[in-house]
Amino acid sequence: MQQNKESKTAKWHIIVDVEKCENCNNCYMTLLDEYVDNEFSGYSASCPRHGHHWIQLDTHERGSGSLLDVAYLFTTCNQCANPACVKAAKDGAVYMRKDGIVMIDPQKAKGRKELVKACPYGHIWWNEEKELPQKWNWDAHLLDADWKEPRPISVCATGSLKSVKVTDVEMKTLAEKEGLQVLHPEYGTFPRVWYRNLYRYTHEHIAGSVAMVDNGVEDVVEGATVKLKKNDKEIATVIADMFGDFKFDAIEPDSGEYTIIVSHKDKETQHSVIMGTSKNVGVILL
Repeated sequence: MQQNKESKTAKWHIIVDVEKCENCNNCYMTLLDEYVDNEFSGYSASCPRHGHHWIQLDTHERGSGSLLDVAYLFTTCNQCANPACVKAAKDGAVYMRKDGIVMIDPQKAKGRKELVKACPYGHIWWNEEKELPQKWNWDAHLLDADWKEPRPISVCATGSLKSVKVTDVEMKTLAEKEGLQVLHPEYGTFPRVWYRNLYRYTHEHIAGSVAMVDNGVEDVVEGATVKLKKNDKEIATVIADMFGDFKFDAIEPDSGEYTIIVSHKDKETQHSVIMGTSKNVGVILL
């Protein structure tokens, strides 16, 4: 994060572990329970029963067959340190608190439909009935009442969601230490939602199985060495598991041709694959 965006004041951040999310929707249902038919004066108007996804879970399937996997991406208002919505509002209809939470004023923002398009992440929603742009403010009314974390974070059953209140400098250090990433850093908004294992959603994999024929019987090969190369450069090496399966992950989509080299004892074979989306290359026979 740029120096002029750093502060000694503690700010709220959310850390999402993409690998742990199971799409149970506890977070989303808890948000609806908190905001549907409930107004919080000075904080938020009520949320419509349908049509708004202040918390959204998107799905990405990778591969096929027995080696298919699925990732779910939690997205919401990023409470950006350089929020485009605040700039677009200009008059205080959208503003940032000292703790980093970006608020939409339910009175000043009334009728301001143009603010919906101000968010580059698509997380401001238009309430047609109330003529009001809305988003999740991370339960600011509860945090001000000394709650330790927002309600949707507290109900995450798998530990995929975590909230922390630290300075931007401390968060930068934590992100570097744990390899956390944000969505679309090129926007220059400096989001405060961070992701662990984001590759599960943004990148692809190459997977397959190793087998060999012995006395006319085809069987899996546990312990086979499988290497992945691109342009004659070795990228990764894995060992086939007890089912003969292997997987190379975190591969850029549409990244061209790769070579898989499988070896076991005195046997070796190669297999080429063109990387578009995730590939299950099937059974490779030694």
